[in-house]
Amino acid sequence: MDCITSAVEKLKGFVQDLVKGRESSSRSNPIEILKRLQRESFSDLMKLRDRQDKVERLLSFYKTSKGSPFQESSTHLRGEVDLLGAVLLMSNVDQEHWDGVGRAGIRTGVGSRFRFETTVRDKDSVGVEFVANQKRDTSNDGDVYGTPLSLSKLFYKANAGDWFSAIAIPFGAQFRDFDVASDISLQEEKGLTDLSFGPPLLHQHNGGAIGMTVRKSNIIASLAQSVSGMRYEHCCSTFLEVVCQLPIGLKFSFLGLHRGPKLASRNVRLGAIAIPIGFSRHLEDADTIIEASSRPFMTNSPETGSIALKLESELDEYKRLAGWIEMKQTNSKHLQWAVNLSDISEDVVGWGMSVGGIVEVPGNWDKFQVESYIKFNLAKRFNLKPGVAYVVDGNSSTLALMLQSNWSL
Repeated sequence: MDCITSAVEKLKGFVQDLVKGRESSSRSNPIEILKRLQRESFSDLMKLRDRQDKVERLLSFYKTSKGSPFQESSTHLRGEVDLLGAVLLMSNVDQEHWDGVGRAGIRTGVGSRFRFETTVRDKDSVGVEFVANQKRDTSNDGDVYGTPLSLSKLFYKANAGDWFSAIAIPFGAQFRDFDVASDISLQEEKGLTDLSFGPPLLHQHNGGAIGMTVRKSNIIASLAQSVSGMRYEHCCSTFLEVVCQLPIGLKFSFLGLHRGPKLASRNVRLGAIAIPIGFSRHLEDADTIIEASSRPFMTNSPETGSIALKLESELDEYKRLAGWIEMKQTNSKHLQWAVNLSDISEDVVGWGMSVGGIVEVPGNWDKFQVESYIKFNLAKRFNLKPGVAYVVDGNSSTLALMLQSNWSL
């Protein structure tokens, strides 16, 4: 029995030594080591992924519950300071010549404009504009004083995809805010006078306005409604623009403006965001007529309007050619027009020229104006524009030697 027991113990010991040797050899095998490390790293990665999911859920809950539309949004500042001086050469320094210079759009002095715009809800934007310029105080011998920086415009723009956008401007609206034909860079490329600003109907101040823009393929349409209040008078205006982008690199625009009758107030001074609505009725006796004449609102001017056509073309990467013509409803025989050619390159030297005026059908010239300038880019955001303008307005003619400087932020 002792021999049998001893043999069994030796056999067990041999089997155990054999198993331990296999385990030791398997642990020292590189393939087994890599498999074991892979299992351990996979487990660690799953733990990290779980923690990351928890953090993301916590942040999303915080944003939806306590977040603001303006949170983490960036505000962009765009500032511009203009200085324009002129030496006016006139045959006679009289009121007729001064009126011709004013109608030519020669605005001398210093002006500044600052625009703050903030992105809201990814695609929308809200912004304000502040302006300061010079004014002439006629009560103190015509001295010129600077005006303080004041709020001139407030707007909110909403974008619903690439095909639709809407903008609301409670005050400080101009129909150029709804002009979709030219981009911002072209609108900011200004000449020496108002000829380079486009049709006059785009630059009339219209109080508060709301509008929308629809884009479809190569057609863009913009519609706006404004309510303007000028001290004692209020009126409503409707603006329409249709832009067609032609395949040959041209933009053709049709612009229309319908201005309703002015509503005059004798005793009440309304603000800019008041919309008076009146209902007319037939008056039968004298007492009723007297009573109606004392009412605060009355229609004192007919409806007016304007239509304009505009054509723009890019001759190359930097050269722009644009022309426009406008006809007013009050005098359809007078056509106001202008043609602009400019080089807006960022090189050291650029240039521009404009010609325009008012022609009376069938061909009598009532006003003619031409200007030309050279643009020197002295720094990245600073330039000088020396130029000359010649204006013929009725019996008056003026030659202006002009120097404009522009500094932008």
